[in-house]
Amino acid sequence: MKKISKIKLLLVFFSVIIGFVYALPNFISNLSNSDAPNFLPGKTINLGLDLKGGSYLLLKADMDVVFIEKLQNLMSDLRVSFRKNKIAYNNLKIFDNRIVFKKRNLDTDKVIRDLILKTNKNLLITKENNLFQIEFSKTEKDKIVKSTMAQAIEIVRRRIDETGTNEPSIQQQGVDRIIVQLPGLEDPGRIKKLLGKTAKLTFQLAHPSIVSEEVQAGDNPPPGYALLMDDKISDRFYMINKKVMVSGEMLQDASTSFDRNNSPSVSFQLSPLGGKKFGRVTGKNIGREFAIVLDGKVVSAPTIQSQIFSNGQITGNFTLEETNDLALVLRSGALPVPMTILEERSVGPGLGSDSISSGKMASIIGIVAVMIFMFISYGSFGIFANIALFCNIIFIIALLSLLQATLTLPGIAGVVLTMGMAVDANVLIFERIKEEFKLGRKVFDAIESGFERAISTIIDANLTTLFAAIALFSFGSGPIKGFSVTLMIGIITSMFTAIIITKYLVLFYVKKKDIKKIFY
Repeated sequence: MKKISKIKLLLVFFSVIIGFVYALPNFISNLSNSDAPNFLPGKTINLGLDLKGGSYLLLKADMDVVFIEKLQNLMSDLRVSFRKNKIAYNNLKIFDNRIVFKKRNLDTDKVIRDLILKTNKNLLITKENNLFQIEFSKTEKDKIVKSTMAQAIEIVRRRIDETGTNEPSIQQQGVDRIIVQLPGLEDPGRIKKLLGKTAKLTFQLAHPSIVSEEVQAGDNPPPGYALLMDDKISDRFYMINKKVMVSGEMLQDASTSFDRNNSPSVSFQLSPLGGKKFGRVTGKNIGREFAIVLDGKVVSAPTIQSQIFSNGQITGNFTLEETNDLALVLRSGALPVPMTILEERSVGPGLGSDSISSGKMASIIGIVAVMIFMFISYGSFGIFANIALFCNIIFIIALLSLLQATLTLPGIAGVVLTMGMAVDANVLIFERIKEEFKLGRKVFDAIESGFERAISTIIDANLTTLFAAIALFSFGSGPIKGFSVTLMIGIITSMFTAIIITKYLVLFYVKKKDIKKIFY
């Protein structure tokens, strides 16, 4: 086929121009995503922690607390069920991560087992000398851990996103750990403080006759009440009813505001159901202290002056930053599990700059070496392969910018690797063209046949590498993901540039120059 399709040629040319436009912001110095010109559709590539510098945090979820809470809820349900079905029992309590109790009457074990399993089917029940022991099955524990970690990651992401941190990387490691990478953030103090708060908010009534000034640290609370410490004053305590009147789950919004004394406070809005419950409680308890409890400590305990519905205000001795952070964690929701910081590392921007310089140098040396080899081996055709290689690099940069992927040091290694893979395809094609020409075919026929016969081999080789890259991305983490992302993008772009762009450059050149021989 001696005619070159002008439509296809224009499409290839247009794709190259689009690639250049999307890659261009990365070559404008001191340009960030926030100040990219409107006429540039692409944004700059996000640099990872190892290139940009920043902070690394390893968090551990205290799953024992979650299991205890689940057991407490289960124990409450069992009390109701036993009372309803007139099952007598003694010493129903939690011991060693399981619920234990003794039966008192002559009810059959099957009746008791059926009632327990009716509450939750995924329980293990054992009995020895009238002592029943109940614990979660492995399937149920795995389910609890999986759902808790998924929710925890989402809440962590919400809290960090609201601080304005650019491109944080948040991912699960193992069963109960979360890795948080914060590029560009050298002092993660505020983030650590936000992640250290579970932000479990509850509204509970204080004792009707015991005021906070009368409560001492060693006092024994009456039945149904607990001794809670003031969040700001360590030697101040409150006698708080254990029953939660309204929970933070009914919170719809929270924002920074100021109270009547012009002091920073947090205004909140409850859901319709929460507002209804809040109005009922405040309407029945006017004149009584209503404690706002955050993570087991009393933030404030204002006296109810009148009935309040959906809107309220949390006051206390707050600074403006504290109210901002409190409103943030309340808006993002409570963490389903307490988080502990196991490891903290900081990477200075200087080290990241060194990594970028080393990566640039390695890339330049690799490109120059490949280009020289291709020119020496294939002459003019080698130049076209080098042009396609250059377009391939532009496409990789453009796609990384378009997808807002994060480039890491292993990612640079993936880019360098795809350079060699890109010219690999051209070597296969050119060698095939040589063979076809030696068999007596004309120049155009040899080029067409060489490309057609080499394509299947190139696709097979690249597909197997692409599958390996997908597996690395699916099952790997951190640096491995960074490497696999650039490798996958490089494989796709290299197939386009090596097969399509190189072919049209070669055909256009041969037709214009009326070449009679190949590689002479």
